[in-house]
Amino acid sequence: LTEHSSSGGGGDPEGVGALPKGSLETGMRVNKKYSCLPAEEKGIHIINIRAIEDIGYDQHESTLLNSLSKNPDADCKYGLYFRDGKRKVDYILVYHYKKSSAGKTLARRAQHNDASLRSTKQDQPLPGKGVQLEMGESEPHMDYHEDDKRFRREEYEGNLVEAGLELERDEDTKIHGIGFVKIHAPWNVLCREAEFLKLKMPTKKMYQINQTHGLLKKINSVIQKITEPIQPKVAEHKPQTVKRLSYPFSREKQHLTTCTKAKYSMGKGEGRKKETALLNKRRKCGKYGITSLLANGVYSAAYPLHDGDYEGENVEPNDRKLLCEEWASYGVFYKYQPIDLVRKYFGEKIGLYFAWLGVYTQMLIPASIVGIIVFLYGCATVDENIPSMEMCDQRNNITMCPLCDKTCSYWKMSSACATARASHLFDNPATVFFSVFMALWAATFMEHWKRKQMRLNYRWDLTGFEEEEDHPRAEYEAKVLEKSLRKEHKHKEKHRYFPEETANKWRQRVKTVMAGVKLTDKEKLTWKDRFPAYLTNFVSIIFMVGLTFAIVFGVIIYRISTAAALAISSTPSGRSSVRVTVTATAVIINLVVIIILDEVYGCIARWLTQIEVPKTDKNFEERLIFKAFLLKFVNAYTPIFYVAFFKGRFVGRPGDYVYIFHSFRMEECAPGGCLMELCIQLSIIMLGKQLIQNNLFEIGIPKMKKFIRYLKLKRRRSLDHEEHMKKKQRYEVDYNLEPFAGLTPEYMEMIIQFGFVTLFVASFPLAPLFALLNNIIEIRLDAKKFVTELRRPVAVRAKDIGIWYNILRGIGKLAVIINAFVISFTSDFIPRLVYLYMYSENGTMHGFVNHTLSSFNVSDFQAGTAPNDPLDLGYEVQICRYKDYREPPWSENKYDISKDFWAVLAARLAFVIVFQNLVMFMSEFVDWIIPDIPKDISQQIHKEKVLMVEVFMREEQGKLQMLETWKDKDKKKGENCNNHSPRLSRSRSGSLSSCHSYPLDV
Repeated sequence: LTEHSSSGGGGDPEGVGALPKGSLETGMRVNKKYSCLPAEEKGIHIINIRAIEDIGYDQHESTLLNSLSKNPDADCKYGLYFRDGKRKVDYILVYHYKKSSAGKTLARRAQHNDASLRSTKQDQPLPGKGVQLEMGESEPHMDYHEDDKRFRREEYEGNLVEAGLELERDEDTKIHGIGFVKIHAPWNVLCREAEFLKLKMPTKKMYQINQTHGLLKKINSVIQKITEPIQPKVAEHKPQTVKRLSYPFSREKQHLTTCTKAKYSMGKGEGRKKETALLNKRRKCGKYGITSLLANGVYSAAYPLHDGDYEGENVEPNDRKLLCEEWASYGVFYKYQPIDLVRKYFGEKIGLYFAWLGVYTQMLIPASIVGIIVFLYGCATVDENIPSMEMCDQRNNITMCPLCDKTCSYWKMSSACATARASHLFDNPATVFFSVFMALWAATFMEHWKRKQMRLNYRWDLTGFEEEEDHPRAEYEAKVLEKSLRKEHKHKEKHRYFPEETANKWRQRVKTVMAGVKLTDKEKLTWKDRFPAYLTNFVSIIFMVGLTFAIVFGVIIYRISTAAALAISSTPSGRSSVRVTVTATAVIINLVVIIILDEVYGCIARWLTQIEVPKTDKNFEERLIFKAFLLKFVNAYTPIFYVAFFKGRFVGRPGDYVYIFHSFRMEECAPGGCLMELCIQLSIIMLGKQLIQNNLFEIGIPKMKKFIRYLKLKRRRSLDHEEHMKKKQRYEVDYNLEPFAGLTPEYMEMIIQFGFVTLFVASFPLAPLFALLNNIIEIRLDAKKFVTELRRPVAVRAKDIGIWYNILRGIGKLAVIINAFVISFTSDFIPRLVYLYMYSENGTMHGFVNHTLSSFNVSDFQAGTAPNDPLDLGYEVQICRYKDYREPPWSENKYDISKDFWAVLAARLAFVIVFQNLVMFMSEFVDWIIPDIPKDISQQIHKEKVLMVEVFMREEQGKLQMLETWKDKDKKKGENCNNHSPRLSRSRSGSLSSCHSYPLDV
């Protein structure tokens, strides 16, 4: 939540008059064009956008500015303040206007009923710089839609003024055709809204935070000294030993808090805290407000201002500049994030995202270290791996069957030596250990984040925070209104069709009332109303999933045809590198398709969510996240799932292969297994997606949009030299920045990366390392984007990361199952164990390769499938080998599945069951043994409650003692009066009673 550094009080400035109570009602007039509309149309457009409910609002504090100052740029500090240089701009509304008609206002405001008023009334716009028409100018022709938009703006702004906010307009800017409305929240409005939202504010009572003692204290002090160089130089990041009690703000108990109007005026303390959140949380006039007005184009943007510039020689110190130096810089990548300052500037929701990203990145460090150790173990033992040594031994003279029909010839197994040796780097006994480790790592990460989240909730005073029910979205209200109008029409017409003209008017009415009608609570959308949207969602998602499968199938056809084409190569080196070439090029194609479809699926998911018309913004966000994650998950992982679980499973055998379209044979795995190809697939997609989509797109696209926006503004800029030399106001500079689009894209890319790290980690132990390197850059990249490239987001309170936590838990559970199947079915780990303990004669792996190969008599080839050049190896081949467990050709049941296959399959299924249940149990044990709430935090929360009760008890006791003191004084005065005369006593009886009642009144 934001806390601006400001100067200027919340009281009425000198020379400012209060807006008369009835001025908005008596002075609300429309121009001639608007008044000439039919009565029914007029009723549609003159819709009361109800003002914010007034709770304890003092009328005279809501004022309009007389802003004709001599040197405005010097006083307002280039847009951070109103033109009086005292009141800070808390929020900006931006709108488009036509310069020819900018001086006229649709909703005319009443003038003060004063004798000195001019006889000819003129418009009184919002204070500030606006383009005024000369008295003799005639009113130009105005577009009907512009007329309507201006009317709604005037009415909405009038309601904001009635709610206590202070407004100032500025249309005399360097950006022609763009007007700005500056909003300031006075002190009394902040107090009122803080009480309404039950914001916790610090009290004057301070208490000592429990500190560690003994050995733990010494260890913590040593750790602090060691980590001091990597701590950001930010005041908010320093460890606290004392903390103030926090209590929901109440104006009756304001004397207990540290918030005072004096501190608010000086821009210090907690007085100005959370003002942007207040403006956003209750910025809706009734059930409609800025969201619907933005959707209808009445306003083009609405945002709070950044604190100031972040670079330059004479830039005043501010939080934005501090964040840029200590957080949004690649030079401080090794430092901790100043999370408290991030939360203070951007709000809890964004603060929690960066805190979660920081915890995730920290947890990747041990995972990366273990992954590197596993990889180095594979490198160290590659020369001792007996199966790869047997494959590389040319003395074995193992002749393999052709990889394709006709054009491919027989080949030596020793030609796949490099692939076999590389497979051992990732397919070794340490991989099983690493899979178990990563499953436990995922469970530990989730528990660690829950504890970190609880600490942040305690530090940010969110322990008792409960999210309020959101207002219905403007689209939902419009849909409900359309439903109610349809029912009303059916009732009036008695189920008869109405003329086309009436239908068009009715449709126009539905569109125009989206900004301001209160609907009855009885009407709502049912599943029948949403059934067409649900059906569209279901069909569209099925279609897009099918499209993803079709693209993967097309890439499979490419792999098969390219492998056949390369196999015809006359050079031995070309034939030996067929698998690597085909795999690498196919993965690059998959990567390009994934990046393109990611953008397409994101837009389609948003459209599908919009046609569902969710009731609240929270429902909209959750449904959008679910659809986008489902589509992007399928898009990113379908090629990997194919290589892991389907490639080489349905090939058939020589003489009886499975064909696609009766011409293409299904792909086979290499003699060393498909794990190496899975590793290549996973590494290229993961690294390419992170490099291109997450980094280049995030840097390049915002800069490109900013440059295009700059060129457009430069074309529209006047050639007036004086205006060109004028320095831009802060709100003009922020308007040129990219609007904040939410945290969904940021979370989505990290969740997909989390899937790469956990789901197939058995095939790529270096995935955590590459994720760690990416996240170190990603944190600073996102920080730089938020501080320098985006408009300042509205501060939003949140106590957790929402639905993303459930998605993370789901991926963690799914990772256990997938890794179990990868180890048992994709790798050769289980076949090696079965051979070692069931078939090995000397208890070693000698003979394992020969055990996994079956024999085929070349005379059993189908007609037209035998190699065209059977003597390519220099000798005639009678028996060739292929990877499978089948009976030899000299057996009675030749080419049938052998007993060895069933033994290996049983071992694989047994391993899946044991591995899955064991790891799930261990994960649940980790979840159970680590408490969600740290013990010291639970003690501090309990201590806060006890101390708060003591504070209130002391306050009540003080009131009673004061009351008793006053009673004693009154009693003594009464006794003195009785000693003088009865008459005087009777005359004092009224004063005594009033004296006794005085403390009660206080």
